[in-house]
Amino acid sequence: MPRRARRKSKSGIYHIMLRGINRQDIFIDREDYRSFLFTLARAKKETGCRIFGYCLMRNHVHLLLQEGEDPLESTMKRIGASYVYWYNRKYKRTGHLFQDRFKSEPVEDDPYLLVVLRYIHNNPLVAGLVEKAGDYQWSSYNDYLVDSPSSDLTDTAFILGIFDSDRARARELFKQFSVKSNRDRCLEHDEYSRSYLSDNEIISIIKKHTSLDDPTTLRNADNKVRDSLIRSLREEGATIRQLVKLTGISKSIIERT
Repeated sequence: MPRRARRKSKSGIYHIMLRGINRQDIFIDREDYRSFLFTLARAKKETGCRIFGYCLMRNHVHLLLQEGEDPLESTMKRIGASYVYWYNRKYKRTGHLFQDRFKSEPVEDDPYLLVVLRYIHNNPLVAGLVEKAGDYQWSSYNDYLVDSPSSDLTDTAFILGIFDSDRARARELFKQFSVKSNRDRCLEHDEYSRSYLSDNEIISIIKKHTSLDDPTTLRNADNKVRDSLIRSLREEGATIRQLVKLTGISKSIIERT
């Protein structure tokens, strides 16, 4: 079947999602996350695009981006090719990293722009990785609250201006909007919504990916193996409370993986 034509945005603003092929990890360690953000910053400089928001999850990425001098497809090709080249060199692999072509939806008005940004920032909460959006390191949420060199990647002025012309007041309204109860559904939400894991499913996954019969002995496993498995379980829907109960690993360790 031919591919469905991509819907074009009159505003030039899109909600974009990149997913790892076969849902595999596209970020293994902190260096990988930083490399992708560096790639975004370079693409922004080279294409003149504006980045209103982002969230980097273990096996997928959400972006809220406005086209610059280059069309969306060229910008995303530049971002994807650059990161895949770096990733393949680091991990001595070949071939594709991202699943098919990127997904996108046009964002045409201010109300939906705010909804999409909230949806993007709340991804780690929905996945059970953190209890507050501000606790997640790899999203643009904190860029909206604090001016710092690291926040130069995110173009916050436009969206804060929607809330209020006074920056301090706008930030407060942004925080209130971000935590407001909602049923936001964006970019084929149902396909990517969280599915919760039962205790037995978590135990089965631990046994499948390790040689451990007792999940509590995961505490004694190699730190990289332990942390990678915990991240995977949390992305799949395991809660912090479940992992503490089943493995005996401290809450602080699980929260920072």
